[in-house]
Amino acid sequence: MVAGLHLAAFGTSPFRVLPDETGPIMGNKLFVGGLKWEATEDDLREFFAEAGEITDAVVLHDRDTGRSRGFGFVTYATDEEAKAAVEKFNEADFMGRKLTVNEARQREDRSGGGGGSGGGRRDNW
Repeated sequence: MVAGLHLAAFGTSPFRVLPDETGPIMGNKLFVGGLKWEATEDDLREFFAEAGEITDAVVLHDRDTGRSRGFGFVTYATDEEAKAAVEKFNEADFMGRKLTVNEARQREDRSGGGGGSGGGRRDNW
């Protein structure tokens, strides 16, 4: 273990840094929830720029309707700026709504569920 990090062997890379249970690494990409449907990427950039240099801002939209899904992501130039933004903007008022701001987590694998051949009876094996 090195300063709150576990080193573990994975795949082709000999080591990958894993967060320790006592001190997870703060990434520079933040999840922003509770957005009004009218909020744009420019709105996010302008509001969150108070905490540092924004390298990316995105509001996610429903692929069928094109309407905002009410959340997005803001990426800062540094981890320190991102941490300051979480402290400053979590539960802050933005366009009349209370925001949820925290470290973005990698999307969990959603595979493995679906399919199956149904529940029909099978007489021939």
